[in-house]
Parts: sequence; C-alpha cells; structure tokens
Amino acid sequence: MAKIKDKGGRPLKFKNVKELEDKIAEYFRITPDKEQIITGLAVYLDTSRETLINYQNRERFYYAINRAKDRIQASYERSLRNRGNSGDIFALKNFGWTDKQETDLNVKGNLDLGKAFKDAE
Repeated sequence: MAKIKDKGGRPLKFKNVKELEDKIAEYFRITPDKEQIITGLAVYLDTSRETLINYQNRERFYYAINRAKDRIQASYERSLRNRGNSGDIFALKNFGWTDKQETDLNVKGNLDLGKAFKDAE
C-alpha cells in the first residue's frame, strides 16, 4: 500500500467526523440553549472560531460544522421572535441574513410615448 505524503502544516485536531460530531453533541447537551454560540462551541472544542471555519471548508467536516452553526442560528432566530433584541439581529446578520428591502423597478406592459408627447404640448 502506497503511503500518502503528508501535506505539511499542523495535524488536524479531529481525525474523523464521528469524533467531531460527538464533541459537538456533547457541547449542545451540556450548554443551555441561550448560551450556545459559535465562539463558545469553538472554545469547548479547544480551538478557535477561525479553525471551525477552516474545518467547514473541508468536505468531510462540512456537514457537521454547518449543522452546528444552523442549530446556533436557529437559537438566535427563536430569540429574535420572542424578544426582538438587536443583538440577535446582529448575530443573524453575521450568518448572512439581511434586512434590506428589494424593489423591482421593471415596468411591464406597453408605454405609448407618442401619446405622452402629445399631451405635453
């Protein structure tokens, strides 16, 4: 069997997805809903928020990290519905949510410019 060459860099803290998923599940089990945050998860995993993002960019860990982030995001969304706190809005914006309104300025139908110019005379 051919040995796979090490790409270098720091070795991964979690060797496989199951190990990471178990640790994430433990965090959610022992941390009250209102205290579940991304950075809290990172600290519990003995890593950083940036490292979590790096893990999420790895195909095999993507789903586990994304599910954890979705669970935390859902907590902010519930809190926003219940309290309407601006801190929850800020957190959701960091998850990519926006509160901008989009207006469609496309005109549909026919516009008779000849009539408009005659009326102006």
